[in-house]
Amino acid sequence: MSDYDALLLVSFGGPEQRGDVIPFLENVLRGKNVPRERMLEVAEHYYHFDGKSPINAQNRALMAALEADLAAHGCDLPLYWGNRNWHPMLADTVARMQADGVRKALALATSAFGSYSGCRQYREDIERARASVGPDAPQIDKLPPFAHRPGFLVAMADRVRAALDTVPADRRAAATLLYTAHSVPLSMAQSSPYVAQLQAACQQVSQTVGHAGELVYQSRSGPPTQPWLDPDICDRIRQLHARGGLTDVVLAPIGFLSDHMEVVYDLDTEAAELCRELGVNLARASTVGVHPAFVAMLREMILERVAAGELGDTCRPDCCAPPARPPARP
Repeated sequence: MSDYDALLLVSFGGPEQRGDVIPFLENVLRGKNVPRERMLEVAEHYYHFDGKSPINAQNRALMAALEADLAAHGCDLPLYWGNRNWHPMLADTVARMQADGVRKALALATSAFGSYSGCRQYREDIERARASVGPDAPQIDKLPPFAHRPGFLVAMADRVRAALDTVPADRRAAATLLYTAHSVPLSMAQSSPYVAQLQAACQQVSQTVGHAGELVYQSRSGPPTQPWLDPDICDRIRQLHARGGLTDVVLAPIGFLSDHMEVVYDLDTEAAELCRELGVNLARASTVGVHPAFVAMLREMILERVAAGELGDTCRPDCCAPPARPPARP
C-alpha cells in the first residue's frame, strides 16, 4: 500500500494584475544577469494583456481536470498547487501541506521536457521550500519529465492535426510546420536531454499526422553575449519567406503545456504580426492544455508511482546542470 498522501502541482507562476508584473519579473530574474531595460521590455508584454497572465487560470483548469480524472479512477489524494515565482508561492503551499498533516507527496511540474529550468530547478525549489518549513516538512518526490509518454504525444498530434485542417486543402501539403519551444542558453542545453527530447517528440508527432516539421525556438531573454538555442521563430519565418513560396505556416508550441503568456505574446502577437506583414497565412496549434489524452497520461503516471510507493526513474546527479553565468557587463 502506497504511503503517498497528497499531490502537488508545481508551476512557474504569473501575475494576476498590472501591479503584480514588476514584482513577479523581479522574482523571475533574481540572481540573473539580465539588464533592467530588458525586464521592462518583457513587462510590456504583460501590460499588453492588462497585466494578467493566462497561466494561473490554466493551472486551475488542469488541476480540476486531473482531480476529476483521478477521482473517476478511485484516487482521492488531495491536490495542492505552488509556484516558483508568484502566488500561491511554493513555500507557502508546503507550509499548508505540513499543517494539514501531509507526510509524503508526489510533485508534478508543468514541464514535459528535461532541462535545468524545467526539471532540476523545480527539484531545487521544492527542497528550498521544504527547508523553509523545517524538519517536519513533508517528503516530496518530483515526477520525471514525460515528453516521451504516448498520451502527451497523442494530444499534441491532435492539436497539430486540427491546425493543419484549417489550411485550405489545396495548400495543406505544402504548409510549413514549425514546432516551437522555449530557447535556453547553450550551456543549459548541453547539460540536459532538452534538445534530444524535443527532436524526438517533434518527429513522433510529425509521423503521426503525416506532415514533416522543423523545430525552432522562441522567448529568448538572456544577454546577447550569451549563446542560446536558435533559430528564433521570427527569424526562421523571415528566412523561409525570403526564399519564396511561403504561403502557410503552422505553429505548434510543443515545448509548452498551456497557452500562457509566452505563447500568446510571442506567437499570437509577434509572429502573427510578422506573418500579416509578409502576407503569410498563419495557423496556430493549441498546446496540450486539458486534452483528455494528456490528462489521462498524467493520471496514469501518478497512479503508477502511487502503486509503486516510490520513484522508479530518477535523474542522474549530474543531469540538467544550471547554465554557465555569462560575463558581467562592463
